Amino acid sequence: MGRPLIEGCVDSHASALAAVRGGADRLELCANLSIGGTTPSPALFRQVRRDCPVPVNVLIRPRFGDFLYSPAEQEEMEESVRLFRDLGADGVVIGALTPLGELDREVMARLIRPAGGLDVTLHRAFDMARDPFAALEAAVDLGCRTILTSGQARSAPEGTGLLAGLVCRAGGRIDLMAGSGVKKENICQIFRATGIRSYHTSGRRGAADSGMIYRKEGVSMGLPSLSEYEIWQTDEEEFQACAQIVHTLEEGPV
Repeated sequence: MGRPLIEGCVDSHASALAAVRGGADRLELCANLSIGGTTPSPALFRQVRRDCPVPVNVLIRPRFGDFLYSPAEQEEMEESVRLFRDLGADGVVIGALTPLGELDREVMARLIRPAGGLDVTLHRAFDMARDPFAALEAAVDLGCRTILTSGQARSAPEGTGLLAGLVCRAGGRIDLMAGSGVKKENICQIFRATGIRSYHTSGRRGAADSGMIYRKEGVSMGLPSLSEYEIWQTDEEEFQACAQIVHTLEEGPV
């Protein structure tokens, strides 16, 4: 069983710094976390790589929505993998499904080839797969090192039944990392139910108010459910609380 690990899911330089100060062992860098995350800009990656002394894995996801990608999107993703490899990423976070909900081995292999020796994480496309155990076996065959999953539930605490089964089936061949809804209040619960020692969290506690004084009401730049005047970032104290719990899991179930 691997050592305890906490990965900070971050979409800004400020959040990356807060997660590292809070004890992150690794970062998953993305953009647009409020819609599940998309591929970050090279400029943001360079800043985070320069200022954060922990491994940085990069999410490769060209858009919001499903994980069925057109040939043009596959080409874009392949180029992104190559770009971030050359920029010094430690790993890439990828996923693709077929129309029938199976892990798309062909597209995954296309993305893994340019990654070279980088770590590969299968992201939560896994949670949308028809058969999680078949998807696990495909990920192992493809050489993925980690599966990020909520146990095909709305949150990892709700998915502990399947997570425990996946850990058993994996048998140490691939790391299962619990993600979605992971908070200091439930890490021990997830650990007791599953034995999982790898956790993925944004460490957010709540939205900060924008510094804008003038505010245009009734105009939205994106999803109507999201306010233009809320700034969501990793909270250092919240992340530190999570990290302290995760880093004591090596002492055994609590």
